[in-house]
Amino acid sequence: MKITHENIEVIRHSLAHLLAMAVRELYPGAQNAIGPAIENGFYQDFELPAQISENDLLTIEKKMQELLPRWTEWTSNTVTLEEVKKEFDWNKYKMELANEFAKEKKTLTFYTCGGFVDLCKGGHTLPLAEIDPHSFKLDRVAGAYWRGDEKNKMLTRIYGLAFATKKELDEYLAMRAEAEKRDHKKLGPALDLFTFSELVGAGLPLWTPKGTLLRNTLDAFVWELRSARGYERVEIPHITKKDLYERSGHWDKFKDELFRITTREGHEFAMKPMNCPHHTQIYARKKWSYRDLPQRYANTTMVYRDEQSGELAGLARVRCITQDDAHVFCRESQVKEEFLKIWDIVHEFYGAIGFELKVRLSLHDPKHPEKYLGNPSSWKKAEGILRDIAREKGVDAPEAPGEAAFYGPKIDFMGKDSIGREWQVATIQLDMNMPERFNLTCVNEKSEDERIVMLHAAIMGAIERYLAIIIEHFAGAFPLWLSPIQVAIIPVSDKFADYGAKVRDALQKEGVRVEMKHADETLGKRIRAAEMQKIPYMVIIGEREEKTDTVNVRPYTIAPFVTSDGKQTNEPSINEFVAGIKKEIEGKQIRLEPHERKNNQIPL
Repeated sequence: MKITHENIEVIRHSLAHLLAMAVRELYPGAQNAIGPAIENGFYQDFELPAQISENDLLTIEKKMQELLPRWTEWTSNTVTLEEVKKEFDWNKYKMELANEFAKEKKTLTFYTCGGFVDLCKGGHTLPLAEIDPHSFKLDRVAGAYWRGDEKNKMLTRIYGLAFATKKELDEYLAMRAEAEKRDHKKLGPALDLFTFSELVGAGLPLWTPKGTLLRNTLDAFVWELRSARGYERVEIPHITKKDLYERSGHWDKFKDELFRITTREGHEFAMKPMNCPHHTQIYARKKWSYRDLPQRYANTTMVYRDEQSGELAGLARVRCITQDDAHVFCRESQVKEEFLKIWDIVHEFYGAIGFELKVRLSLHDPKHPEKYLGNPSSWKKAEGILRDIAREKGVDAPEAPGEAAFYGPKIDFMGKDSIGREWQVATIQLDMNMPERFNLTCVNEKSEDERIVMLHAAIMGAIERYLAIIIEHFAGAFPLWLSPIQVAIIPVSDKFADYGAKVRDALQKEGVRVEMKHADETLGKRIRAAEMQKIPYMVIIGEREEKTDTVNVRPYTIAPFVTSDGKQTNEPSINEFVAGIKKEIEGKQIRLEPHERKNNQIPL
């Protein structure tokens, strides 16, 4: 049997059953609940007669490997509720599911393999006995409420990893180990970029001067790219009457995720969870001629979502989200041109951090029209336009039904970071529904009101999540143009502080971000501190440098310093150093991949 990316999900689901058999044999009285395939593996929930820990996983894993040769053939048969009771009367979780399925007139099915019977909706066809017993591994133990409801009993969830081969499993484990070293939740505070306070609350990061500088540098770059393409800045309040979101359709969709405010007069407001409805009202302030279109509004602002505490994760999942949001109000005939302008912005922005991008067409799920605004014909038209744009760009754009925004299809840009993880980053969305709901029009050539369309475009998406990605992508060693501190000046003693100040002033005059490390500690400690801060360039100043009007440059990476005329040297003159630094910043160069460091190590 050849395991492929197409059938690995089936294998993972089957391994969840094998895990259930192993646990039930090792822990008599254990009740297995549900066990689906998930990304990179599987899990199974249990009510156990005794508490287990991750120290027990190896024993369970060995039991799975021992049972594996017996799992040679799957059989299935449709059963009645009475037959389920006969087989699973001891298992309240299986019986709860069976009773629900029977009430809803759903088919009840037993799947059997290796002598193990389970109630399951199916999908098992591949014999587990043929897989490599070392291509899967039990990973961790966690608690999980039955059916995700905190009112229900807390079960024990055992997670497993599973891949087509042992090599793929080993590669994944190596990547994850590297990811743990790069964890932004550790690196961010270590580099003094952000902090959290129990008094402020979970999911509400506080940004230090260095972290704020990072955010502002990124936002300024996005604005530079947008401004060159005709965007104008707008600003909006952080709260709104619920009426706005009722009209847009967001209230019904997101009402459980909103922070709500009741005024002294009893009016209900909400902290804004998104910006697009506000921007429609800026457009709607007056009548527009077709000659005035497109109208392009850009707004970097926070939105707020009432995420559950258990879902919060560093900067990747927060309650206050800073969006670099933009909306284009245009005629349908202008969609392609405006889309391609945003596409160019995305590629220029992500090129500056070394991301190679792929695209994905995120479409609606026609089997569940109730999840979306609008009618099938408008969705068909909008999705056809996006397919045409992708075709014109000549890109391979796999389609993902069900991944659309609830008001329109989108093109998602997918980027791989330096350790091979794929992230959805920028997105461009085509919206024919909100202009309809807010009656947004322009006056066309015939002096008639013409319905317009709306593009939603976020380059970073959420600045917090984007920074989580790139902190880990660079392991905190940002390229020169982005680094909060670009050059550390280190005089070998206070005797050379004046010369160090001369170098500092020359750099600061050109807008370079400089930190002077005075001789309060030993030279070695100051050099180590600069390395731990991952500052792109250290400049060591001593007697030789002062006499020759030069600097001794120690780049954080292994590459030598390059002057503005292309000469490689680590002992440039002050003027050469300033000019080279300035050129590297302006060109937003990435000198080396983040992991290419002396001895291929990054101090973490």
